[in-house]
Amino acid sequence: MTAPHQAVSDLSTQDLNKLKNFILATVRSELEGKTYIPEEQTMVINQLIGEVYQRTRLNLTGAVREQLFRAVYNELVGFGLIQPLLDDPDISEIMVIGAKKVYVERKGQLTRTALAFSNEAEILQLIDRIITPLGRRVDYDSPTVDARLPDGSRVNVVVRPCAVDGPLVTIRKFKKEKLSIEQLISYGSITQPVADFLKACVVSRLNMIVAGGTGSGKTTFLNVLSSFIPDTQRIVTIEDTAELQLQQEHVARMETKNANVEQLGAVTIRDLVKNALRMRPDRIIIGECRSEEALDMLQAMNTGHDGSLTTLHANTPRDVLSRLETMIMMAGMDLPLKTVRQQISSAVDVIVQQARLRDGSRKVTSVTEVSGMEGETIIMTEIFKFEQTGVGQDGKILGQLKPSGIRPLFGPRLEAAGFKLSPEMFGATISDLRMGNSRDNRR
Repeated sequence: MTAPHQAVSDLSTQDLNKLKNFILATVRSELEGKTYIPEEQTMVINQLIGEVYQRTRLNLTGAVREQLFRAVYNELVGFGLIQPLLDDPDISEIMVIGAKKVYVERKGQLTRTALAFSNEAEILQLIDRIITPLGRRVDYDSPTVDARLPDGSRVNVVVRPCAVDGPLVTIRKFKKEKLSIEQLISYGSITQPVADFLKACVVSRLNMIVAGGTGSGKTTFLNVLSSFIPDTQRIVTIEDTAELQLQQEHVARMETKNANVEQLGAVTIRDLVKNALRMRPDRIIIGECRSEEALDMLQAMNTGHDGSLTTLHANTPRDVLSRLETMIMMAGMDLPLKTVRQQISSAVDVIVQQARLRDGSRKVTSVTEVSGMEGETIIMTEIFKFEQTGVGQDGKILGQLKPSGIRPLFGPRLEAAGFKLSPEMFGATISDLRMGNSRDNRR
């Protein structure tokens, strides 16, 4: 290999990789056929790594030696090259493009890291390590797969022939810290009056949709909304990949199942929504509505399962309604458009629009009431709207979520649940109140 006691400055990156692979192979050979309890495993592996390193008679500096030991350990019990990225709490997303490009999202901004895999085979080994314990597979015939890490982080994989430049791995990290509404207020994602309003909506069992683009914080905000559900209620959650972190004790979690090699045995969101109706739920929470399950979700909302929550990809509240119409038609039911819109207008009460702004911040940009039908058109009323006032010197978007001055028609439902929301919350002024013209008289 190299001369005994050689200085680290004489070792190239290629030589360090060879040294890492040598130690890794030797330790794996020593561990083969042996099992340890978790408490012992870490100590035994670290001890073996040190012993094998001593046999090389190299004298690496402390920092390089520590980095080498950590890289070997991560290959043995972690996720190799990307393990340091998974351990970094500031990183929210990891994106691998082939062997040589690894990007991360940190505080809403994408940056390329200095990390690179040795070759595509190393990425495929990482993918196998992720999906094999879950009974999933990815190959030439099935080149895409969704999976999750042991901590709940969501993983999407695409391999050749669909991945042109090499395997694509996208990891949406699972936040160990459960965000609270107070934290979102402190981050400027939402204001206290809007938070109070949405809490009243959840407790009063209004049906709500959180909408937004990819990475806009829909699932995070759905988690926060779900925290307002009383502990006495039975909650059933349905997701493609379990991500929701509900704080209540009585939660029944369900997850979809992919088809097997013979393309049989798949369990879809729609199947689980139908099954959830037989589980005596007080609340049904669907992680994301993206296909024909929209019809079953709306029917559940219209048949006594009030207080349902879900997320949906859409850029505006009006787009939410258009997407719902499209997804209902995907169910294969030949329903007149007016009937479809009546189903939507009677089922959905509130749409909360999320957005990731240019500076990377995630904010609630609109709270809209679905207030009924007028002819064949669904009527929507914006209760709160984000108004941008400028851009700060640091590039941060300046603005505030402000009331539109219109009170929602479902106000009596909130009052019946014990919430007395002041007219000022919705933008009424003292003079408006004195004149008896508080701008919420729309009937």
